[in-house]
Amino acid sequence: MATPAQWLEGARLRTWSASITPVLVGSGAAAAVDAFVWWKAALALVVSVALQVGSNYANDYSDGIRGTDDHRVGPQRLVGSGAAKPAAVKAAAFACFALAAVCGLVLALTTAWWLILIGAAAVAAAWFYTGGARPYGYNALGEISVFIFFGLVAVIGTTFVQADTVTWPAVAGALGIGAQTCALLVANNLRDIPTDRVSGKRTLAVVMGDRMTRTLYVVLQAVAYVMVLLLAVTTTPWTLLALLAVPLALRPVATILRGTTGRALIPVLRDTGVAELAYAVLLTVGLILT
Repeated sequence: MATPAQWLEGARLRTWSASITPVLVGSGAAAAVDAFVWWKAALALVVSVALQVGSNYANDYSDGIRGTDDHRVGPQRLVGSGAAKPAAVKAAAFACFALAAVCGLVLALTTAWWLILIGAAAVAAAWFYTGGARPYGYNALGEISVFIFFGLVAVIGTTFVQADTVTWPAVAGALGIGAQTCALLVANNLRDIPTDRVSGKRTLAVVMGDRMTRTLYVVLQAVAYVMVLLLAVTTTPWTLLALLAVPLALRPVATILRGTTGRALIPVLRDTGVAELAYAVLLTVGLILT
């Protein structure tokens, strides 16, 4: 059984993995066409981290005031555990969104004005995942949003603000990172199926059921490495470096396929985050070597 310290460590790792990996791969795709711009990459990283952290605070606040976390299996949250006042957590979420908006505005004004619209959509998606009167995260749409905003938008957007164009490596990398970030959420929601059913939270895992959710996790992991093979065939063999992360991915896959449930799934979240980070670093190196 995971300890509270391991829970906290895993939560931090997942946050950083989901934030850093799209910017890494997007910057690698920009470097592949000799268009890497360090300060734009840095601003994109701030946007990504601020959105991820803000989303975590927003989910903590919204789930906490709804009582969704009353029977939580994973690490205790601020509002649900009473460690912080709801108003303070909500303020922290909006402070993160404001930071993301400011940095995103700079990128938009130096690249293309319509990026402001995409940024606004990303902030709205982060808040209404569990916030508002009808949160879409309670209606099996969380994975789609994560795939779009922390996969496609984050990776391709990072490349675009630097290279002023969309490239095939950026698209393939976005599909790979989006799949792995979705796998993180799928594993999290798989763990929470029993408590989410009780609280009325209809995640995709609740709708699909235990068996199909496990299959989805494995498919998402496979998609990421199929993208690597496609890039190796169409762009450069150097991207095959990302296959070195396969052994790291096999560990959580094996745990999922064993039928592990409840708190025993918490290490899967950590291991999935480690595998995604390794995948992104190795793929980025491969793209740079192009």
